[in-house]
This record gives sequence, structure tokens and C-alpha cells, in this order.
Amino acid sequence: MGIIFGSNKMIADRIKIIEFFVNPKSIIMKITNHGFRWIIIGIITLLSFNDCQGQPLKKFSFTQSKMGSPFTITLYAVDSTEAVIITHRAFALVDSLIMVFSDYEESSELNRLSASAGLGKWITASTALFDILQLSKEASLSSEGMFDITIGPVVKLWRAARKEKKLPDDSTLRQRLALVGHQYLLLDTALKKVKLLKPGMLLDLGGIAKGYIAQEVVDFLNAARITHALADAGGDLAMSEPPPGKQGWTIAINAPESNYKLMGKMLSLKNRAVATSGDVYQFVLFNGKKYSHIINPHTGLGSTQQRNVTVIAPTGAQADWLASACSLLPIRKAMRLIKRQRGTALLIIEMKPGKIKTWQSRDFKKYLFAEKWQRIIGF
Repeated sequence: MGIIFGSNKMIADRIKIIEFFVNPKSIIMKITNHGFRWIIIGIITLLSFNDCQGQPLKKFSFTQSKMGSPFTITLYAVDSTEAVIITHRAFALVDSLIMVFSDYEESSELNRLSASAGLGKWITASTALFDILQLSKEASLSSEGMFDITIGPVVKLWRAARKEKKLPDDSTLRQRLALVGHQYLLLDTALKKVKLLKPGMLLDLGGIAKGYIAQEVVDFLNAARITHALADAGGDLAMSEPPPGKQGWTIAINAPESNYKLMGKMLSLKNRAVATSGDVYQFVLFNGKKYSHIINPHTGLGSTQQRNVTVIAPTGAQADWLASACSLLPIRKAMRLIKRQRGTALLIIEMKPGKIKTWQSRDFKKYLFAEKWQRIIGF
């Protein structure tokens, strides 16, 4: 469900952003380490692009620490003043949504809702909270319960286990699992009210909130007429139109079990979102066995499969929860789930003894970047 068991500072290494311009005479590659991710930028020539009013658009990128990982907004604007002002407003939006969705912030709206569990009360929810709860409920129904935001009591148990360096005992795990189930989360769509049926229930939006917030930022920028933008919420990406003069935003993906080796496949995306889920950093290790941060709501255990899952979807929230669910579902069920979700595509890369196996949905290949450019930049 997107909870961090490994290093918070390294989550974003799962997805690489690669941008370059082409000049037949020369290629200049620059590799910059921002502490949390490698951004590989090849600048061949300085091109001036114009917006609809003839003013040149320039690229700006801003990063702040949000939700335990770097949150980066990249956009194209006329000047630095416009870029700074609109990005300041965008980060303010991020902060406001964190105070709604976070289970780490004691006074968040989500935690206040969890505190009402078992009291028999209908709680009025804000528009944003009700929206994400409704999306999460639908995701649970679509994924056979493999995505379930009521997993909070089990996540809390695993957080404690990590600190104590020991596995949760079976008895406690069974007690916590008894509190898990989307059927115990009731929504009144007419009045925008919520009821949690069981005392001790805790909601955890870790597998959907970052993608949701990234999408909200892109939508906000679009409304402000910033139409070439990308929001990167610690590896959950949402984007609008591509950089001027380009076909799409170019995205590269890590190989399983690696924070630096890239797969040969790269993506070219616009007006889409992409999320990758894996256990490169987000895991806990017990007795030599690696348990992923993604917890199976049916068993209460972290996944032990060495699997990277990449999902492309129309929105950030959808890409986020699908990546979590497809990390747990058997391959065939994951593919069937994607087939039912309009406009989505799936890539699964799994480490097997001595080899890497891949599966991809039918539509995934249409988002792949041209092979000739992969050769040019050396991947």
C-alpha cells in the first residue's frame, strides 16, 4: 500500500526521467545526482519555443520534500516570475492535500475519521477526502480486495516490527487482519458522509494518495494555463502536454532489484500518469527474506516476489492503486484487471532464478519510445 519500510530518501530512484534534444553534429550528456534520483539530461542545442502569443517558453523545475520523498514539479513558462508564483501555489495545494490524506499527521482529516471508527457515527468528509475514499472503494471491488485502504492496522504493526527487527507474531497479525475489509467502510454518496464500522479501524492511503496529489497538481497547472508540466510525487508521475517540440515525456524504468540499472524499454507519454511499484528500497528484511512494503490485505504479509510493476493510466490515482494491486495479483489476474480498466497499460518485470521475465499488456507497446533513440543514448 505504498508504506515505506526502506530508506525514505531513495524511493524516487525507481523511475528515471530522461530528456534530450537532438543535433546531428553532436550529443552532450550530463548526469546530475540530486540525492534522491538520477536525472539524465542531454542538451544538444538551445532551442527557443513559443507559446500561442509568441513568447518563448522556458523550462523550470522545483523540488520540495513531501510525504517522505522529493516532490518535483517541472513546467514550461514564459518567465521565472510566472513559474515561481504558480509553483508556490501548486506546492501549497500539495500541503493542503497532505493534511487531508496523511496518516502521519496527527491532526489530518484522515486520522480524525479513523478516530471515529466503531462509534456508529456518520462523518462528513471534505470533497477531496470523499473523492479519494470513493476511488479507493471502487479499486477494492475491482481488484478482488488486493487494494484496500483499511489495511492501516496491519501497516502499523509492520512499522513497529521494522523498528523492533522482528516479524509480527501470528496472533497479533490475525487480530489486526480482522479489522481489514473494504466492506467495513461505508460511504453515503448523496450526503458525502463516511462511517467506519469496526472499532480500531485505521485507513491508509499510501497506495493511492501520491498519484492522486500528482494529478491534482497537473490539473491545477492546466487550469492556470500551464499546459506543459509534469508532477513527480516520489516516483508517481502525472503529466500534461510534453515539452514543446517533443512527442512526449521520456521515462525510463529500473530493472528489478537495482537502483541504477535501467531496462532497455523507455516510455514516451503525454496527458497520462505512470506509477512503478517494486521493492528496491521499500522493504523489510527478516531472516534473510525480503518482505515488500506492499502488504497483501488477505494475508497481512508483505509480498516476497521480486517484482517491478509499471502501470500507465489516465490519472495518477488510477496508476498508483493499479501498480499496488498488480504487485500482489497473479500475472493472469493482473492482466485481466488492466484489460477492464480503460486506457491503462501494464508491464511486469520479475526476477526468477538466473533470469528476468517480463509480461506486458497489449497496449503497453504503443507507449514505448523509439528503439533508435535508445541506441543513441546508450541504453
